[in-house]
Amino acid sequence: MSTVEKFKYKQVIAVRTDLGMSRGKMAVQVAHGSVSAAERARVTKQEEWRAWMREGQKKVAVKVISEEEVLELRRQAITHSLPHAIIRDAGMTELPPGTLTVIGIGPAKTQAVDEVTKDLKLL
Repeated sequence: MSTVEKFKYKQVIAVRTDLGMSRGKMAVQVAHGSVSAAERARVTKQEEWRAWMREGQKKVAVKVISEEEVLELRRQAITHSLPHAIIRDAGMTELPPGTLTVIGIGPAKTQAVDEVTKDLKLL
């Protein structure tokens, strides 16, 4: 079975690269986005969440360059009825409080997530 056939569900986490976050900070923000969006899916799209869990929880990290780009992804996620989560930093280390850092989209069917994220570059 090819990778394409194996993963019918996935999650994408889009990270703002314009903020100059350290690698560690970026990793933690991606984790927040992944967990928060997955939790939203667990509550609102339970069957898709379960299928994603069974498949191995495919995740893809991509980059965006502005808050506006994140907000546009949120609008598209809403339009496509995709579970998602916006993460705003608490401001305890590198960033001012409330800084929007990432958006997690999915888990959901790969094709649906790709409709929103297919043009984004890998992180």
